[in-house]
Amino acid sequence: MTFASLQPLADRAALFAALRQDALSEALDSLGEHRWDADMAAGTLSFSSTTDPSRILETRPHLIATIAPGPRSMLWAWAHPQGDAQGVAAQLRDYGAQYSLDELTQAELAFPEDAPANGDELGAWIADTAHQIGRIAVEITGRSPYYSAPIGGGTRAVFLLDAPVPPTTVAEAVTKMPRLLAGLELSDARGSVWDAARLAGWNMQWTDEEFTGATVSDASGSATFRFDDQARITNIEGALGGGAAESAAVPS
Repeated sequence: MTFASLQPLADRAALFAALRQDALSEALDSLGEHRWDADMAAGTLSFSSTTDPSRILETRPHLIATIAPGPRSMLWAWAHPQGDAQGVAAQLRDYGAQYSLDELTQAELAFPEDAPANGDELGAWIADTAHQIGRIAVEITGRSPYYSAPIGGGTRAVFLLDAPVPPTTVAEAVTKMPRLLAGLELSDARGSVWDAARLAGWNMQWTDEEFTGATVSDASGSATFRFDDQARITNIEGALGGGAAESAAVPS
């Protein structure tokens, strides 16, 4: 289990974050094999092709947290020697103060007692936690995508990126959703759809007073999500770009 008290924030942003991470992956895949380099003095985090270094995707990173196996703790960037006390990460601290979430206001969090002791299992736990923190940062700040960077010794740094990745449209989401949902566990799919619409800037309306469906729309088209009695997504019906409606069942 990662930081359990923070998980609801990560769960709420899970769907939108998955769409944004997929868009970042597509941008990076276009580089082929690539490497990343951070220049904190210049304020850049760049991804460059290893076969053609002139092909670069340059971003502006905002350090959110570092997660280290040595001290077995996570340090928020607003308290980090290389962080910015008033930077983007400070929004998480302020959110925690507003909603009484102590884990967001404490500078350093010890790993929970059930975190693995060491080895590959601990490395996998740190990687999972980095994704949890990335989703939380997306949820609170509205910025995306995020990047989990290995920085040596098993430590990971989590960055929010100002990246040249286009906004996610409804049409793009409808196309990707069945694939992404097949590998994504949503504790509250209805809430995740609402949150995705909020973060993406889509219009959204519930289809009825029982909240059995939600219709989202933007200039690219519209889509209606259908939910079962456990608030799971069962079907997505899309009408994109003025074309005929399409329907896709979602893997359970």
